[in-house]
Amino acid sequence: MQKIKRVLISVSNKKNLKQILKTLKKHKVQVISSGGTFKEIKKLGFNSKEISEYTGFSEILEGRVKTLHPKIHAGILNKRKNKSHKIDLANNNFENIDLVIVNFYPFEETIKMTKNHNKIIENIDIGGPTMIRAAAKNYNDVTVVTSTNQYEELIEEMNKNNGSTSIKFREKMSRLAFAETAYYDALISEYFNKINNNFFPNKKIIYGNLIEKLRYGENPHQQGAIYSKNKTLNIEQIHGKQLSYNNYNDIFAALTISKSLPKNRGTVIIKHTNPCGASIIKNKLESFKFALACDPISAFGGIVSCNFKVSKNLAIKLNNIFLEVVIGNGFEKEALKILKKKKNLRLIDSSKFNLNENFKFNYINKNMLVQSEDTKIFSKKDFKIVSKKKPTKSQIENLIFAFNICRFVKSNSIVIASNKSTVGIGSGQPSRLDSCKLAINKMKKFINPKNDIIAASDAFFPFVDGIEKLVQSGVSAIIQPAGSMRDKEVIKFANDTNTVLLFSRTRHFRH
Repeated sequence: MQKIKRVLISVSNKKNLKQILKTLKKHKVQVISSGGTFKEIKKLGFNSKEISEYTGFSEILEGRVKTLHPKIHAGILNKRKNKSHKIDLANNNFENIDLVIVNFYPFEETIKMTKNHNKIIENIDIGGPTMIRAAAKNYNDVTVVTSTNQYEELIEEMNKNNGSTSIKFREKMSRLAFAETAYYDALISEYFNKINNNFFPNKKIIYGNLIEKLRYGENPHQQGAIYSKNKTLNIEQIHGKQLSYNNYNDIFAALTISKSLPKNRGTVIIKHTNPCGASIIKNKLESFKFALACDPISAFGGIVSCNFKVSKNLAIKLNNIFLEVVIGNGFEKEALKILKKKKNLRLIDSSKFNLNENFKFNYINKNMLVQSEDTKIFSKKDFKIVSKKKPTKSQIENLIFAFNICRFVKSNSIVIASNKSTVGIGSGQPSRLDSCKLAINKMKKFINPKNDIIAASDAFFPFVDGIEKLVQSGVSAIIQPAGSMRDKEVIKFANDTNTVLLFSRTRHFRH
């Protein structure tokens, strides 16, 4: 046990100070504080000694230097049972500081509120992290508290131990303190890399807040959790049982596609992170019907993501099939009443979700692959018409829609579409020809398209056989990336069969 006789408090977030001050007063702990914290403690009616009075040295550099003083750090860092340390303290007339309560300047909040570089720089805390690291290092003798959320636990610990703290408690608070300083420094590091467009620095720091420990990972024998760079996820679960690792994986796959569609339009159905149906028909109810029609069997137990507010009429249709999750940019009241009849159906409001993270990470053992995300917004200028036959306006719109969906399908991927809706999807096959066959079989099994049929491929056709198979199935226009040594043969086949052929300037594998 270590008795707390003196505490240093320097907090940016002054919430709940009163409850901790009552406990400190109860156990006759001397309080030292700085600047705004000193004023707040005085305002709350408690006694405190200002740091400048305690050290005998006034704040300088507009407050940049106030706690960076030997009397402060020697008081925190000295080993209580070390004779040499005791002599040093006595010779300098320094005293022990047994408890450090500090939280940082709001750097994270500041970079969200302003782009003013000078203001951001002034919100990089120096003294706070220094004191916390010192106290955390010396946890054998010193208690450190870094969050208002830890006040109750400290109060309970002090009351239980008559003003003292146990080594177990101090060690725990030290661990949390080092995590806090590491997180804070990671934020600052990322900020500087971002403003300098240094996407791949020599040292890559990953940070996040624990949102939830999950029941398990992909399978019951695996552990799982979800973290976020934000304090909370920018999606809200408004109904249903707890989300699983696989649910989250599918939800983010669904949202990545949904948010690439035209504003307030489009329905996507996801199964095992792959789209099994998508439509951007303007009529919202029709867009769901067409997305479902693409592969109603795979949709069973899947996720429906609506890039619009879910209506009552759509809710009735959604309730007719078994789904794990329904995502919407909000839900009408009547729609919620209908959907909530299924107690396990998870309802997710994604109205605040935006695709603003530009990099994707993949961890393998102690190694990490990092790449920029494939979120390019397509336009006509990204494609080149290479066939003699020119596409109609409708064909161009359908080709771009299909190509957009295609890049979110596991490679090798083929998407067949008609009327701005998918009618056949072939995914994850080792052979592009096999993906073509799979997409065609899906189309023939579930849909008999009455309108013009087009197809998209995420990479070039290495041989004519794939494009030949698509044309034989009724496809009249195809879009594919260029780059094959047999591109000329593919173009010749398109011309010989009077097929529209567009080349993309970019390839879109998703392994």
